[in-house]
Amino acid sequence: MADEGKKANSKGGNGPAILIEAGGVRMEARLNSSRTAKAVYEALPFEGKACLWGDEIYFEIPADLPPENPQAEAPYGAVAYWPPGKAMCIFFGQTPYSPVNIIGRLCGNPADFKAVKEGDIVKVSKV
Repeated sequence: MADEGKKANSKGGNGPAILIEAGGVRMEARLNSSRTAKAVYEALPFEGKACLWGDEIYFEIPADLPPENPQAEAPYGAVAYWPPGKAMCIFFGQTPYSPVNIIGRLCGNPADFKAVKEGDIVKVSKV
């Protein structure tokens, strides 16, 4: 595991842990204390079909949340919510298409998600 994936920052997370599973990858993430992160956590568990945009996975989730401190850039390993698409995003190198609400940070090597293919099922649950 890369240490950079474990570091929490102001946009990362020291809050509740979630488990993300897709394309043979299983990785925990830590959520931050934002309202968006709390709402996403309350909606768990859920799953969706992976969509790819460069080095980003995104998939629709059962949450319709407003922008909250939207960021035009996402740090490597960030987990975010994209309000226009009602989608969770996992970043492993890509800049967001449009601003996102950063909700947490992966606790492993973000590059592992390069194994995920378009259409793979992404499952997210509470740890």
